[in-house]
Amino acid sequence: MTNILIIDDEREVGNFLTHLLSGSDCHVFVGYSGEDAKRLIIQRQYQLAMIDVMLPDTSGLKILRKIKEQMPQCKTIIMTGYSTVKTAVEAIKLGANDYIEKPFDDIDQLEKLIKQLFENTTPSNQSTMFELAERTGFIVGENQSMKQLVTMAHKMASKNINVLIEGETGTGKEVLATYIHHASQRKDQPFIAVNCGALSETLLESELFGHEKGAFTGAVKEKKGIFELASKGTLFLDEIGEASLSIQVKLLRVLETGEFFRVGGESVKRTHTRILAASHVNLAEAVQEKKFREDLLYRLDVVKLTIPPLRERMEDIPLLISFLLKKYQSDLTFSTEALRLIQRYKWFGNIRELSNMVKRAITLAEDEGSLITPAFLPEKLLSNETISISETSKDLQASSVNDFETYLREWNKRLLSLWQEEKEVDLEIVLNDVKELEAQIGKAFVTKMLRETIGDRREAAKRLNISMRKLRYLLNEKKQQSPIKIK
Repeated sequence: MTNILIIDDEREVGNFLTHLLSGSDCHVFVGYSGEDAKRLIIQRQYQLAMIDVMLPDTSGLKILRKIKEQMPQCKTIIMTGYSTVKTAVEAIKLGANDYIEKPFDDIDQLEKLIKQLFENTTPSNQSTMFELAERTGFIVGENQSMKQLVTMAHKMASKNINVLIEGETGTGKEVLATYIHHASQRKDQPFIAVNCGALSETLLESELFGHEKGAFTGAVKEKKGIFELASKGTLFLDEIGEASLSIQVKLLRVLETGEFFRVGGESVKRTHTRILAASHVNLAEAVQEKKFREDLLYRLDVVKLTIPPLRERMEDIPLLISFLLKKYQSDLTFSTEALRLIQRYKWFGNIRELSNMVKRAITLAEDEGSLITPAFLPEKLLSNETISISETSKDLQASSVNDFETYLREWNKRLLSLWQEEKEVDLEIVLNDVKELEAQIGKAFVTKMLRETIGDRREAAKRLNISMRKLRYLLNEKKQQSPIKIK
């Protein structure tokens, strides 16, 4: 006999679930308050408990904790209204198997969820989660925080709610977004990513919402925006904190109503796109600084997932390196000493920096044996004396100019070495190095100018002939980029 516990202050809900779930092998017990729950929990063991998150005399989370303490094997489902979804997410963190929104519009979905819990075939089992994560390139490893993160991400993937992903640059926010898309019911629909910080306001608006012919100079024909192209799929807004306030207003309208206008258009368009957003800056702090709309953050931050930096999951580096070697189709392996040096380094650029290092090492070590030794590692890994480029002039060290000049010399030396190689050269690695150089040059000139203007950002931007938005974008990226080594 299967015992099912229902706790909900609405008698209609209790009657409905009793009628739905009662059968030859199921016995349903209903309570309408915290006091009822306390009494029923003492009386018998339950195999499934469905708990309303808001009760007149207590919180559903307190009942959940009590059930998990006394009956850890009991499956639990939290029942919630849309306005309390964030509380339901907290319930998942406390150990609830899932949540479902009221009113129950899709009875088949509810029956399927309960059947999956009883049969233990739910897609959120660990083997399925980790297999999908590996297929999409999101390596979980042994770190406990990462395991909790992928568990939450998988449970939230099946819900049609917005997710905010936070983490430093290079931690893999887009990879996590890809994982969520493939774990969702939209997996067969388009997944489109756009970097809000890499496009001007006009171009970003056109990319998101599309434009009509003649809407602006160069608009020679009408164009569908991403909200139309991914109407039934998923849109990943990377670096959402870099979007202008004007774009934020338009995004808010889409999230609230599902409606938007093309640039230069007069007819209302509709979209059912699911939004996944990411930022390496703290958006709550951006709200306090009047750089980000609080109402937009409220809409985006239904579920927040934070990816830990690589330096907080150093035990996963061997697994990550193994994955990267396979990704780059290399039969080489790293020596014990090389691995020791890699695990000692702080990895300010996170997995992106690690990936670039592995690709570089493979290129240099090809035809030199089967082992990648410290001789093929960047010089910065051979010493722990590294610093990040400072965000403001007051943090700049007196030797920063010399550090940058050293970096330029080392970069030039490395490029000349590749140019003079007689064997094959991976052009993608060279081009990636050029992109890294471009980023380092931009940051170096900004920090140098900030020092000369005693931290006056507006004056620094004026002297560099760039916008304040561009200057802020460069500064926001600084903390996450590869450090410059002090000689």
